[in-house]
Amino acid sequence: MASPQTLSKSFPWVFFCCCCCLPLLLTSSLPLKGASTAHHTCRLRKINFQQPYIRNRTYTLAKMASASDKDTDNRLIGQQLFVNIRENNRCYLMKRVVEFVVKDVLLTEVKNQYPYVEEVAQFLASLTSELSSCQFSGKREYVEKNLEQMKNKMEQLGENGKTKAIGELDLLFDYTENACTDIPKKGGNKKKN
Repeated sequence: MASPQTLSKSFPWVFFCCCCCLPLLLTSSLPLKGASTAHHTCRLRKINFQQPYIRNRTYTLAKMASASDKDTDNRLIGQQLFVNIRENNRCYLMKRVVEFVVKDVLLTEVKNQYPYVEEVAQFLASLTSELSSCQFSGKREYVEKNLEQMKNKMEQLGENGKTKAIGELDLLFDYTENACTDIPKKGGNKKKN
């Protein structure tokens, strides 16, 4: 059995642990047993999209590029991206689309053709950074297929493909906001856009 002196020396630590550490552990945001953490990490704060400065820059850049876009029949960013993608995986898909647009469009030679490209690329990159832990739940085959279709369509458009992607930055902004800030409804993709 511990002596009274030993107990009196350890009392401050026991008191500290009971009063400070235990409440922190009990109130921490640990996932519920059986709950997936993937969907919680696939969320962005609405405030990211409510900054007038970056919204204005993104929409202005899109408008400037779309004026040069001669192809009005094709669309890169649209509902076709979500075909066979459950609603709770749409943010992951948009993260992948944003990563592609930043890396393969905005940070290429086109960044010298339009104003605001670097600012918009930096903003979009910050979103994907926030979503770095966002993972897909289930099979990824449709995500890869839909992304590949978008990339192929852009490649088929040749030089105009990158112009079209920049011209659709407003759509990219809106689709990412909708997919990553709204709480998905249960039961799949019943949401109408």
